[in-house]
Amino acid sequence: MDFTRIPEQVMEQLENLDASKAALGAGGILALAVLVKNIAKQPNLSNIPAVGTTVPILSYLGALRMLKDAREVIMEGYIKYGGKPFRVALANHWEVILGPQYVDEFRNLPEHVFSFQEAVNDSTQIEYTLGPPIHHDPFHIPIIRSQLTRNLGNLYADIRDEIATAFNDELPLKGDEWLEVPALSMIQQVVCRTSNRIFVGLPLCRNHEWRALNIKHAIDVIKGAVVINLFPRFMAPLVAKFMTNVTACVDQAYKHLGPIIEERFRAIEEYGPDYPGKPVDMLSWLIDEAKGKQRDPRTMTLYILATNFAAIHTSSMSLTHALYSLAANPQYIKPLREEVETVVAAEGWTKNALAKMRKIDSFLKEEQRRYGIGVLSMGRKAMQDFTFSDGTFIPKGANVSIASVVAHYDEKSYKDASEFDPFRFSDIREGEGEGVKHQFVSTNAEYLPFGHGRHACPGRFFAANELKSMFAHIVMTYDVKLGEGEERPANFNLGSACSPNPTAKVWFRKRVD
Repeated sequence: MDFTRIPEQVMEQLENLDASKAALGAGGILALAVLVKNIAKQPNLSNIPAVGTTVPILSYLGALRMLKDAREVIMEGYIKYGGKPFRVALANHWEVILGPQYVDEFRNLPEHVFSFQEAVNDSTQIEYTLGPPIHHDPFHIPIIRSQLTRNLGNLYADIRDEIATAFNDELPLKGDEWLEVPALSMIQQVVCRTSNRIFVGLPLCRNHEWRALNIKHAIDVIKGAVVINLFPRFMAPLVAKFMTNVTACVDQAYKHLGPIIEERFRAIEEYGPDYPGKPVDMLSWLIDEAKGKQRDPRTMTLYILATNFAAIHTSSMSLTHALYSLAANPQYIKPLREEVETVVAAEGWTKNALAKMRKIDSFLKEEQRRYGIGVLSMGRKAMQDFTFSDGTFIPKGANVSIASVVAHYDEKSYKDASEFDPFRFSDIREGEGEGVKHQFVSTNAEYLPFGHGRHACPGRFFAANELKSMFAHIVMTYDVKLGEGEERPANFNLGSACSPNPTAKVWFRKRVD
């Protein structure tokens, strides 16, 4: 995600508007934004110490530092204030940071006290980037948590088929020749195809335009949110209309998905809800559960786009992190390969087989521990004044997050926490037997990439099955390496986010034993 081009992107769009709209966008909106921003009321956080100055205007220097060195800022605040809550400046608000010791008290507080939905809406501007139904009526979330998770075993053959087909298409290897490919973009294609095999089925999941618009949509949502957040909340509809690409992307998606949705509704009307040949996928489950306005085909398109938004880039980043570390540490290919061969020989490629691939599971979990998708987790917004058991007071309107980077690098929880130990968790599980605490999908106060508590990622079981299947396929099918003399590509960090290097390349060839 090239956030550095956002000002250029905005100007490019302004140039395409007529003179009056351009004047509105470049002049009136910006002037009014500055005025209102300066007088906007923020919650009173004077009782919570800050990293950096709290002087108005000068605090933006802290926001710039947070943008460039978030991990350093978070660790500095945690150490400086002895694990007590502190705050850091972001571009448009102060964020209160809690240490891991607050997780158990924080995680199950009800939505009317600390809201996950409102925190996400503040950062992502869901109403204007993903659509009002996604913010006000997220009925797709229980479906992900229930139907999708329950059907993973039944759908595994489709997942496996799409993974193998997608990798074959993305890696046109010949003989034992090596091929260098941009890792993240290649992985995005595989993840998008595999996810959409389960979301919308064949043949749409393999349609190049459909894949491209879903990948682009996720980027447009993030960029759109950044632009909208530069302005006061009441201006969001105007800014979203004139200065983002989200609406155009939704229009394109509807052209692909609308006819499919209408065809499925016609089949239900003619043959009943269990009509012959009914697809087993996310779209069918949405149609089955939809009521009232949810049944509108364009609204249903928004739910599918939102599901893709949550799935594609997070899973792509997780797998690319693991791929970079595997290519940089080829000594781990052999033990991983031996595990997969042994399990598949006994179980075949099945969901049950994945549960026995402990080294695969551990490798992915270790990469999530080290990098995840950022240094913060469990973002919430205070919907009312609240006092923690230690007396820490959080005022209504404050944005609060847990310092996951502190938890993940705590030597009390992880020996040699700064070291890469891909079999860290499989070794622990060998000692503990079948304990579930150290599985990839398990969440606790020491492991927060998926969040924890009532709002832990509802799609993590699907994501884990998908990622483990893809990583096992890579190990079994290919040899991988970095270029001669290259080290693991450096991550791309922006604010609290941590992305694998977006342009680095990895060499692949067909497995040669």
